[in-house]
Amino acid sequence: MEFSTESRKADHLRICLESDVQFRQKTNGFDRYRFTHCCLPEINLGEVEVSTEFLGKSLGAPLLISSMTGGTEQAKLINTRLARAAFKHKIAMGVGSQRVAVEKPELAPTFAVRSLAPDILLFANLGAVQLNYSHGLEQCQQVIDILEADALILHLNPLQECIQTEGDTNFRGLLDKIADLCCSLPVPVIAKEVGNGISATMAKKLIDAGVAAIDVAGAGGTSWARIEGQRATDPRQWRLGETFADWGLPTAECITEVRANSPDIPLIASGGLRNGLDVASAIALGADLAGLAWPFLQAAAESEAAVDSLVDILVAEISTVLFCTGSRTIKDLQRPQVLRAIY
Repeated sequence: MEFSTESRKADHLRICLESDVQFRQKTNGFDRYRFTHCCLPEINLGEVEVSTEFLGKSLGAPLLISSMTGGTEQAKLINTRLARAAFKHKIAMGVGSQRVAVEKPELAPTFAVRSLAPDILLFANLGAVQLNYSHGLEQCQQVIDILEADALILHLNPLQECIQTEGDTNFRGLLDKIADLCCSLPVPVIAKEVGNGISATMAKKLIDAGVAAIDVAGAGGTSWARIEGQRATDPRQWRLGETFADWGLPTAECITEVRANSPDIPLIASGGLRNGLDVASAIALGADLAGLAWPFLQAAAESEAAVDSLVDILVAEISTVLFCTGSRTIKDLQRPQVLRAIY
């Protein structure tokens, strides 16, 4: 059976919304840490400041609506709701892989949210492996132009491609092609995994190739192995999805190791973040920005008001962590001993 990119996008959205495709046993790793509670913070909660900056743009909070979807009418509605919330709260947003918009330009409007959010930090998105197939500089520029994006995410997903019945699995020579792209594009390139993590060694190679930021996208949240396994039309691919459902590097481990080896790289933490406490933990471990996908997808499938409410509670949770650790700013969370390893 042949699958179109458009039908695959619809499958992904349906499965994420209707099925349990989270990691079963492996966690995001934040359970290994706890914040040092400050019983006398000596600050007013109203003085706590959650604003920050990333890639030269000011943000109302260190939050990224992680790359999720596009390419279908349902996806268009979801992206519309997400973009309006991102604009209202001045947070960053990425869209799902835009390969389908390259293949079918008539689907580009399902991604194009800039008119709804004229000044947000907005990320275009394309699979890095497509550089070994039919895509190159022209197609990368095309997806940037569709969004009027501030940066391009190149997502790295070898496990997902292995399990996808129609997966693209030729990853040979991609690092050099990524380096060429980084030199040629007018916007920064962000390297991102899709839920299996980026190690410190691989982050260093990507940074040396010219990548401007890393999104570790570690294990502990949505399992794309399980999603592709559920889509499988043959027992072999289903079995692969089950075997590798919990594969990957926990998000917390990725953050600490990448930050220790690359202290200056703009760093995004995503992969299993579910609330503001996770966001604060990621920042305390060394991330500059925290991305959430599944919680935003669930809210956006419900209503625009649900997305707005989710951002409100995330900001309240982050603010509470700052207040109860005696931290006035986001940067203050990265002081020594604010977050401690417990085992």
